Amino acid sequence: MPQLSPLLAVRSVELRNPADRARVEHFVREHPDATPFHLPAWSLAVAQGCGQTSHTLIAERANRTIAGVLPLTEVRSRLFGQALVSNGFAVGGGILADTAGAIPILAEAGWKLAQRLQCPTLELRGGAMPEGAWQFDDHSYLGFARPLADNDAAELAAIPRKQRAEVRKALDAALEVEIGRQSDDLRAHYAVYAESVRNLGTPVFPARLFRAVLQHFGDAADILTIRSQGRAVASVLNLYFNGAVYPYWGGGTLAARGLRANDRMYFALMAHARARGCTRFDFGRSKVGTGAAAFKKNWGFEGTPLLYGKRAMAGVALREINPLNPRYAQKVALWKKLPLGIANLLGPYISKGLG
Repeated sequence: MPQLSPLLAVRSVELRNPADRARVEHFVREHPDATPFHLPAWSLAVAQGCGQTSHTLIAERANRTIAGVLPLTEVRSRLFGQALVSNGFAVGGGILADTAGAIPILAEAGWKLAQRLQCPTLELRGGAMPEGAWQFDDHSYLGFARPLADNDAAELAAIPRKQRAEVRKALDAALEVEIGRQSDDLRAHYAVYAESVRNLGTPVFPARLFRAVLQHFGDAADILTIRSQGRAVASVLNLYFNGAVYPYWGGGTLAARGLRANDRMYFALMAHARARGCTRFDFGRSKVGTGAAAFKKNWGFEGTPLLYGKRAMAGVALREINPLNPRYAQKVALWKKLPLGIANLLGPYISKGLG
């Protein structure tokens, strides 16, 4: 173990080792800035679900207490290249430290690991940011989160008037709410989500990724589905962490908008999360200026800029896989026109390399 300072040393841990996994999980759960994407469960699930490799670096004090954690996913793709990402397939992650001294040593250790793995870029999606040869972006994405109200009536009152009217109509509609984590719930969710992302022009993730997330998170993850006349029309896979609910992978069919199924879905999730003891609703990130960002603002969520950092080898362009990038416009338009069966067949092979 190389000593990097009088107090701190950094090493890689194996999350499949129960003792290491328990130590990392304890540190993450106790940290006020942690997200579910820092948990070992996330790293293990995305490695299993997408066939990529997870790495976890920790900074330790001389007494072996953890001072910082950096979860990483080694993403390799023929289409999108190689990158070391914290954390892969997530909107959050990055360096989690309880002392400033751990930040630079974890950042440098992450960079050395990227070089050793021949990954030309290292990406930090949130967390504490290092100084030095990094490029930072605090203008592309917004995060949307706010406290949950005490009851349904107060929650409805917290929604701005125009959106509140839509939610009321959704509540009056003949829609059914189902919540579970069994194979039937997974199948319904995948069918809805796959259609939703195809309609947006993006490839769907492998079904085994969703199965792996439910497996590794256990009762801290579930699926909420809205049905109309027995047919699933909207569905979302949710994570629960430190008193907050994270509706992470959600979508609706073409029929969902007319049925206001997404409005029913998110309002039902607020009630469900409150019943589970949650006090905060994290609506996730959206690109600045998009319809998704406007939708969340309509619900009374104010966007907060998210800070991401990237570092690349000399002479290498930073990896850019944003579907809103003009270079992908033709591919997105083409994907929207694919028959759903073909999109679902090809999508997982592409998306598992997005990271």
